[in-house]
Amino acid sequence: MDRRLLVLALGMFALGTDSFVVAGVLPEIARGFDVSIGAAGQMTTIYAVTYALLTPVIAALAAHVARKQLLLAGLAVFVIANLGTAFASSFGIALATRALAGLGAAMFSPTATGAAASIGAPERRGFALSVVIAGMTVSTALAAPIGALIGGLGDWHWTMVFVAALAAASGLGVLVFLAHIPMPPAVPLTRRVAPLADARIGLMLATTFLFFGAAFTIYTYFAVVFDRAIGGNPALFSGLLVLWGAAGTVSNLLAGQLVDRVGNRKVLVTMLALVLADFLLLSWSSTNLWTAIPAVVLWGACGWGILVPQQHRIVSIARPIAPIVLGLNNSATFLGSTAAGIIGAVGIDVVGGHELGTVAAVLVAAALIVSELAARSIVASNPNTPLPSAGVPQQGKA
Repeated sequence: MDRRLLVLALGMFALGTDSFVVAGVLPEIARGFDVSIGAAGQMTTIYAVTYALLTPVIAALAAHVARKQLLLAGLAVFVIANLGTAFASSFGIALATRALAGLGAAMFSPTATGAAASIGAPERRGFALSVVIAGMTVSTALAAPIGALIGGLGDWHWTMVFVAALAAASGLGVLVFLAHIPMPPAVPLTRRVAPLADARIGLMLATTFLFFGAAFTIYTYFAVVFDRAIGGNPALFSGLLVLWGAAGTVSNLLAGQLVDRVGNRKVLVTMLALVLADFLLLSWSSTNLWTAIPAVVLWGACGWGILVPQQHRIVSIARPIAPIVLGLNNSATFLGSTAAGIIGAVGIDVVGGHELGTVAAVLVAAALIVSELAARSIVASNPNTPLPSAGVPQQGKA
């Protein structure tokens, strides 16, 4: 294993942890700043929207900045921002530092994946990317439970210090182990967003946005939705979050084999339908631990498993510019989580936290419809029809 990849994976783990850790300490944050839990949830929202919107912008504007310097700068901003959140004297300052953390993440994430693709041998490029991206994937299983555990042992401020320490360790590794990273060809922002003009791509990205808007509506307010099953027990809270993340990790490994056997469309429809049923029953299944466990496992498995057939579908029709479209899909995921923070906050006020499953189910139903429209659009068109930015050079994968 190339230790340079592990250093980059640690940075991605820190970024992913920052994305998910707030959910594990949301009630404590709300009490600490004396705000509603819906308002506290906007700490996740502002981080996600900054990350999502600035990722393609930074990738284009900083195309001529040396990769090592950009990695270090991104991690430095990220560390400062998380320490700022930990010691924020007011809720407004905490929100501002969350936006700053999103900027640091946007500087590091695309640079890290691009570096992974360029520092190894071409025949090992896929493996290199999988190692670095695994840092983000593993964080889905561990971030919120770790945050909840640290918050339970001390308080939520130490949770943010922990995130900053992870990023600082990655920065030290980048400084020591990464020497020269080849510069990728510059890809203008106009070319990075040009694929949105293709209806097939637009519908697929809309599917991602709607589904993760639904999934993160439940995740962001996990402590509210499952409060009856958790009963105020931090160990149960952490345990359910571990099950959610572990189910998603295993599902990611198995979903690729399913896609190869039956195709991405069938896998997508099946998983979306299962999550739809799961969310519709959530107001009942979240009432006690024994019904909450299977509900959380099914949601985690299908929720994260959807990424594989969705990415497979994107690559199958946009192979020449797959890295750029996959980047847009990543932005759609974080924009969905952004919308989720707002939708969940409004939902709690309007229908109550225990009915958020129904609210999320409406979004999943919309995602299922849009996904099928995307599939029909792909079938109706020539799969080999060039996309608007097909002229992007292959080596510009960073």
